[in-house]
Amino acid sequence: MAHVPVPGEHSPASPASSDPVDTHCPYCSLQCGMALRPVPPGGEPGDGPGDRLADGPGGRPVGVEVVERTAFPVNRGALCGKGRTAPAVLSSRVRLTEPLVRRPDTGRLEPATWEEALDRIAEGLESTRRAYGPDAVGVFGGGGLTNEKAYALGKFARVVLGTSQIDYNGRFCMSSAAAAHQRAFGLDRGLPFPLADVARTGCVVLVGSNLAETMPPALRYLTELKEAGGRLIVVDPRRTRTAEQADLHLAPRPGTDLALALGLLHLVVAEGRVDEEFVERRTSGWPEARAAAMAHWPELVERITGVPVPELRKAVTMFCDAESSMVLTARGPEQQSKGTDTVGAWINLCLATGRAGRPLSGYGCLTGQGNGQGGREHGQKADQLPGYRKLDDPAARAHVAAVWGVEPDDLPGPGRSAYELLDALGQDVRALLLMGSNPLVSAPRAAHVESRLRSLDFLAVADVVLSETAALADVVLPVAQWAEETGTMTNLEGRVLLRRAALTPPPGVRTDLWVLSGLAARLGWEKGFPADAEEVFEELRRASAGGPADYSGITYRRIAEEDGVFWPCPESAERDGPEGAESGSSAESGSSAESGSPAGSKPADSVSPADSTPADSITASPRPHPGTPRLFLDRFATDDGRARFAPVSHRPAAEEPDAEYPVLLTTGRVLAQYQSGAQTRRVGELNEAAPGPYVQLHPLLAERLGVDEGAPIAVVSRRGRAVAPARISRDIRPDTVFMPFHWAGPGRANTVTNPALDPVSRMPEFKVCAVRLEPAEG
Repeated sequence: MAHVPVPGEHSPASPASSDPVDTHCPYCSLQCGMALRPVPPGGEPGDGPGDRLADGPGGRPVGVEVVERTAFPVNRGALCGKGRTAPAVLSSRVRLTEPLVRRPDTGRLEPATWEEALDRIAEGLESTRRAYGPDAVGVFGGGGLTNEKAYALGKFARVVLGTSQIDYNGRFCMSSAAAAHQRAFGLDRGLPFPLADVARTGCVVLVGSNLAETMPPALRYLTELKEAGGRLIVVDPRRTRTAEQADLHLAPRPGTDLALALGLLHLVVAEGRVDEEFVERRTSGWPEARAAAMAHWPELVERITGVPVPELRKAVTMFCDAESSMVLTARGPEQQSKGTDTVGAWINLCLATGRAGRPLSGYGCLTGQGNGQGGREHGQKADQLPGYRKLDDPAARAHVAAVWGVEPDDLPGPGRSAYELLDALGQDVRALLLMGSNPLVSAPRAAHVESRLRSLDFLAVADVVLSETAALADVVLPVAQWAEETGTMTNLEGRVLLRRAALTPPPGVRTDLWVLSGLAARLGWEKGFPADAEEVFEELRRASAGGPADYSGITYRRIAEEDGVFWPCPESAERDGPEGAESGSSAESGSSAESGSPAGSKPADSVSPADSTPADSITASPRPHPGTPRLFLDRFATDDGRARFAPVSHRPAAEEPDAEYPVLLTTGRVLAQYQSGAQTRRVGELNEAAPGPYVQLHPLLAERLGVDEGAPIAVVSRRGRAVAPARISRDIRPDTVFMPFHWAGPGRANTVTNPALDPVSRMPEFKVCAVRLEPAEG
């Protein structure tokens, strides 16, 4: 247990303040289970006798105790430092506690009432619509928003504002993998199997993921894999903490993952390791994909990637000799201007060897953001409607319009992707409503994005802290945090989870749903936008029914009782989910079948009154669908049930090194920080562990440049310049430097990165660009 003091006016969410409330970590896509126990006035934290807390205003409690949930199957009680210290951001010292409005006379953000703040936003959005049309108003969401918020935000944009200009920062996370998933399998869910299956397979190829730092509790699955005799291959240009655990580490030149995957497939064909029966029975497009792969012979791939041919052959042997194998990708191969094709090449490797659509085998994406999976399913993406429906599909438009009580023709069409939307600010898009994102730090070519944000006629931001982006806004709204509101999240496995409120927000703070409800009312929609999360979820169930991401059989009560429900989960077992969805048993959906640990489900009467489900708006079935832990075991979700090979070939990165910019830059995360750092940079313990940005470079490169350890060094690209201390290490290639991207200011890595977009996913090329290095002033 860990106790974190939370100064400010908090009170328990229910009268039973001494009872722990089951919830989930606010950070990554593992959505680790934890419980929160509010510490009452004068109370003591359970693990620190005598460590008493001062009473808060009005006798309210001022502390939260983090309690392990060992029965929750994903993390089994384990938490990283970010999760353990997450309550620190609840402190009134670091968060927003009242609305802020920029005063014309001073140009500064100053406190305002909620009425004034909402009125200002409604006027700013409506006046822009009247003057320039609905598409002059943009909406930008976040991958950390709950399913209910993502759903309501998409509905608000399309129904209330009538704009097509909505996207979210999850576009920067896993969109290339999602596009490749759709192209190959007909359905996108990050992992088509529970995480527990990873520990039970024979070989895992982990591509572009530093799991040990980005989601540490998941590392146990790789440890258990190896303890059971399985093999781990890590593909990363750096020797990371994860790569240190590998049986084989392949260190390709950044931007060459596509060539690497094609080279491995070439060897699979040349060595006679293709599963011809599987390819014939369950796939299509193999001849074209085979021909493309055969053009990438091992010696050519070695020249492109820098990976020696013997290591290529060893990887193929390890992958194919195992009875079952998996490929898991993360941002490394995905955040490229050819990310969709790169992921497609790794999927091809799985399909050609029969490592897909079978138990303990397959391709999966390690989704990054907390609700990166659910956030892309229910309507805040530019081209989607709830249930992962396509916005340009007439049947999908008719279904969702009927739920929303509007005409299908009234719904706008697809809009711009995330970077393209940000690039249009101040030009075609004149006003922006932004929720749960900090693009001033997280977007590529960030200095340009900052200038575009500054050029807006009107900017409104809803956030828990005054982020760098919020500091530019005309109106800033303080919204409730993860521990102060109830809602659902969908983790990287496709497991829908219930995050429950343990505290009430401080008096000046409101929920995002309350904000959208208030804005909708001011803009003429007094009904249709409830502030109650469960009421929104009930509507989401109806809107998603029959779609690829069907949540219609999921209720708050079921989630609480079963420790999460895997989608697709139609209303009843008699009603089929999307093609390729294999129903699991109730036991499969719970923890006992996945981890070998005791089941963590609770009896129905253990659900608190605040979380109980009223009479469902979808009639309960006598045979409820059990959910779908594992996909594609009988057929894939394509029209003909076959997985589709992608006939892809290697091509260079959008920007290759040259005489002026001779070095490659790649970016990523560190253990103690998260995404743009807006929250984690406000936690003292995390800042002590990771106080600022740095430039990792090889000793040979440092010697050539005359750079010493800790000396300030400038990383310069065609887009800008970032300065940070040098960190000299043999754990990186001599032709490559690395920067973490969590900080603003002079060390902002995304000032330098390239916004070149993947033609399918519209993912920017964060992971590779050409730079030069220069000494900088200390």
